[in-house]
Amino acid sequence: MNNPSKVTAPAPAPLYKKKEPVFNRRIDGPFRRFKWAVMILTLGVYYITPWLRWDRGPYAPDQAVLVDLANRRFYMFGIEIWPHEFYFVAGLLIMAGIGLFLVTSAVGRAWCGYACPQTVWTDVFQHVDRFFDGDRNARLKLYKAPWGPAKIARRLAKWSVYLLIAFATGGAWILYFADAPTLFREFWSFDAAPVAYATVFVLTMTTFVLGGFMREQVCIYMCPWPRIQTAMLDEKSLIVTYKDWRGEQRGSLKKAQKEPEKYGDCVDCNQCVAVCPTGYDIRNGPDIACITCGLCIDACDKVMKDIGRPRGLIDYATMEDCKAEAAGEAPRHWFKALTHPRTLIYTAIWSGIGLALLFALGTRSHTDLTVAQDRSPPYMLLSDGSVRNAYTVKLRNMESRPREMKITIEGLAGAMMWTDDMSRDNAQRELVREVPADETLPLRVYVLVPDGTQGQDFAFTVTSMDEQAETDTVETKFTGPGE
Repeated sequence: MNNPSKVTAPAPAPLYKKKEPVFNRRIDGPFRRFKWAVMILTLGVYYITPWLRWDRGPYAPDQAVLVDLANRRFYMFGIEIWPHEFYFVAGLLIMAGIGLFLVTSAVGRAWCGYACPQTVWTDVFQHVDRFFDGDRNARLKLYKAPWGPAKIARRLAKWSVYLLIAFATGGAWILYFADAPTLFREFWSFDAAPVAYATVFVLTMTTFVLGGFMREQVCIYMCPWPRIQTAMLDEKSLIVTYKDWRGEQRGSLKKAQKEPEKYGDCVDCNQCVAVCPTGYDIRNGPDIACITCGLCIDACDKVMKDIGRPRGLIDYATMEDCKAEAAGEAPRHWFKALTHPRTLIYTAIWSGIGLALLFALGTRSHTDLTVAQDRSPPYMLLSDGSVRNAYTVKLRNMESRPREMKITIEGLAGAMMWTDDMSRDNAQRELVREVPADETLPLRVYVLVPDGTQGQDFAFTVTSMDEQAETDTVETKFTGPGE
């Protein structure tokens, strides 16, 4: 009889799976060429944009796109966003989020497959791999080969290029936050701020590691977006899919020629797996490892052409269309997937926010006023019985030229005002000040009312004294005795 005390417990399942390297093969086709176009466009925009110039006059920076943290401004060509206009930035972020929902609803994970920074830089590094190590079979052979002088030299050369690309990535990023030519000179003369070097170092190392080594692991395990997208897809969503009803049972071309009624169109060549940047087998069905880049479609269509069978064994299609096609029905045209009610709702929301932002941007005033009343003390009772309140008034000139602005008081009978740069004897009902270009002018304003005036609401109004005559009014309160 077996001794129960000697029964060996089963070994726990491992919590970590060793990374399987992916050596994707070179392929040519419509989707690969589209990836080339997107990669060149996105990298070009990223690296070139900080160097573009935009004339805003003598009082504003001439960099086309600039996040000016020192002066708290955001410039994008002809648009200038001030801190109090952060709702524009918030609106753009909301549009970006809804835009991702819209793209996913319309064409699946197209963002992941073509435009995601992780995808773009991974694609760049994979091309570097091919340049140094050759195509798939050569890279696989080199990977399995023992370490020696030749392998070490090739690896060091390739990793040096990785590091150069990663450094260019981090270096381009900081140029968005200061004048690019100036910061570039200061950086290489070691006169730049320490935060610039720290930022470049962090971005260089993250790009080097994530794009050069982790690659598909970021998409499969680290990124939350694939999990979110899964909940947004249904049988009416366009995805890259394998038509198993047509491809199964798999068999070699020779077997299929001998028994055509037994085997499907898939000749089990594994070319769809060989070209996949994440190494996923699309024939296993939809999965978060599939970024829907379409390279497997290019590979499969090429094989189908070579063996004389119709293309589309792997294709962009909806699950609904695949079922209809399997039943012998004519599938819907692919553009019908774009008219899904969910897609139309996302489009309406995205367009509505965009139009609202454009309207607000087109109608906004370039003159702004803020008023803050002193609370300690709330008022001062002078010897002649009059009452004085103090306010901090800020005049904001959002034009790239100096402008004169007139401040007036409305709704407070008999009130007079003066500032720190003038005496009480020169108090007036209205004041005129020149506000520098693209700046905010703070003023300490004292408001005096005659004896017997009780606390009441009134307003400051600022008017630009130019052809635009823009105005802004801020209501506030005058505090008197007994309140």
